[in-house]
Amino acid sequence: MNSNSPSLNDLANSIRFLSMDAVQKANSGHPGMPMGMADIATVLFKDFMKFDPKDPFWPDRDRFILSNGHGSMLLYSCLHLLGYKGLTINELKNFRQLNSITAGHPEYDLSKGIETTTGPLAQGLSNAVGMALCEKILNANFGNNLVNHYTYVFAGDGCLMEGLSHESASLAGHLKLNKLIVFFDDNGISIDGPTSLSTSDNHMKRFKAQGWSTIKINGHNYTEIKNAIKEAKKINTPTLICCKTKIGFGSPNKENKASSHGSPLGEDEIELTRKRLNWHHKPFVIPKKIKSEWENFSAKNINIKNKWKINLEKSKKKDKFLRLINQILPKKEINKKILNFKNKHIKHNTECATRNASEEVLNLLFNQNLNLIGGSADLTGSNNTKTSKMTAVTKNNYKGNYIYFGVREHAMAGIMNGIALHKGIIPYGGTFLVFTDYCRPSIRLAALMKLNVIFVMTHDSIGLGEDGPTHQPIEHLASLRAIPNLNVYRPADIVETAEAWECAILSKSNPSVLVLTRQKLKLSRRKKSKTNLVSKGAYIIKNSKKYDVTIISTGSEVSIALDTSNMLAEKNINARVVSMVCWELFEGQSQNYKNKIIGNKECFGIEAGSEMGWTNYIKKGNFIGMNSFGASAPYTKLYNHFGITSKNLFNKILKNIKNRK
Repeated sequence: MNSNSPSLNDLANSIRFLSMDAVQKANSGHPGMPMGMADIATVLFKDFMKFDPKDPFWPDRDRFILSNGHGSMLLYSCLHLLGYKGLTINELKNFRQLNSITAGHPEYDLSKGIETTTGPLAQGLSNAVGMALCEKILNANFGNNLVNHYTYVFAGDGCLMEGLSHESASLAGHLKLNKLIVFFDDNGISIDGPTSLSTSDNHMKRFKAQGWSTIKINGHNYTEIKNAIKEAKKINTPTLICCKTKIGFGSPNKENKASSHGSPLGEDEIELTRKRLNWHHKPFVIPKKIKSEWENFSAKNINIKNKWKINLEKSKKKDKFLRLINQILPKKEINKKILNFKNKHIKHNTECATRNASEEVLNLLFNQNLNLIGGSADLTGSNNTKTSKMTAVTKNNYKGNYIYFGVREHAMAGIMNGIALHKGIIPYGGTFLVFTDYCRPSIRLAALMKLNVIFVMTHDSIGLGEDGPTHQPIEHLASLRAIPNLNVYRPADIVETAEAWECAILSKSNPSVLVLTRQKLKLSRRKKSKTNLVSKGAYIIKNSKKYDVTIISTGSEVSIALDTSNMLAEKNINARVVSMVCWELFEGQSQNYKNKIIGNKECFGIEAGSEMGWTNYIKKGNFIGMNSFGASAPYTKLYNHFGITSKNLFNKILKNIKNRK
């Protein structure tokens, strides 16, 4: 830096004052963290980050993740100063306001340069592990010339308190994700006050025990920051840089105090801070010299990027790389394979558990150019998520295509989100449906970010049997269906399972949950169809020109509904049977289609779960399902015990018809 260039202090202070001013104008937000981490952000972007504001989706860019997302103004300030299109000074002035791209916490795709949605603490760290893992896998397949970048994370005390951080860091260390560098904002302050109120963890020892390298620095010393990053980039493990910082740095009365964490400093205190830090500029004013210097940070990457472009053009793997990164899928080939698969199993009248059906579909699609990579939270043999063709991803083999997540359901879901955000891989992962309770925060964020992530959730009901009520999901279907933008599929047989997988893979803006059985199911779909009927959400699986009632069901209960219709036929009562595989897709259809499927007769529903949500389609009292926890016993006895049977449904419909008369 020449003598005419702004000092590092000035560059860092531009972050601090933009953050202070925006929070003050909004009268809401968290100024303390941006003020404390501004020095580290300045060094990182100036000397190390590989990025291009004019090409924010450059595949080989470094990723910057703000896991402590409450400090969002640090990210918005940096993106504005760096020259990312759209992040204008007016947007900073509009911080936390309706329709602003500068939301209270960073939201993926609101602005270029925001790599993931953060705010719920440790989610960003978990996403970063997924990104770093994705980088390793793609690097192993495409080489350094196309894939060679780092993932940098800012994380606070709160992030490291969360259980998710323990799960994610443990797997990252195990897999030796050496291109993952985490800056721990060790300011000793949480919302309630000093972190000593609730924790006395030694994070350096903890991370070392999890296979990380650790470095301790003064987070306001530019030389120490720079040297620490240089050192971290030479190490063959992930690195935690413990940065001793002062929250609210520069504030005469609120530095190192909880009062700077989540509230505006106040105009008087900001003026005092301006004097203390020698910042003689009005709110939201950044001198041209400082702004130009920030915008010039990306200049160091011009030659790097040009070389990367040349390497891409020369690469024999160019077309495949771009297809994967841009998620260009072979739809026709997938459809053809799925169609042949369906026809084969209809011909053979295949009976099987839908978890086994799912494995067959995975085996079928494995050779497709999808880069579909899966895993399980220590339930591989139960979830049927690994085919014989798949090999494990290990610290010695990143060319694998199966991830053993261990008993880390939450980390699995968060890491899958990170893989999807990175681009180049479609991730799926499995556990029991009941354990979506452990995954839910990350599933919700996948839906919020519109990610193509596939959650394979098996053992979907009391049908899992002897494991008992602790493992039998009751309310879980209802709770998952309550999440906006999440497609929940509960297929009835091997044919519907194949179609559900096809929908899930091709869905670019919706995560999917595949809800699958442990118990064997009869083939419900007996008629061949070139159309993917599951894509409509619901369809008529059995019909009569003149019908008296409609029975709506999902999954394993479709066969019960079909059996009930046969029993009713003996009483000269005709029943239309609807398989409602995915409520969300059904609700997306035209009103004409929905009316056509549901019909105009009284509807009855049967599902081995909670009634919640079913009153959208049926009258209260016309539902058979669960209104209590389950029990431990063979599944056939459980279905009889809880009345989820064709006999019970038959009697309910018969009684209703008699009452009409």
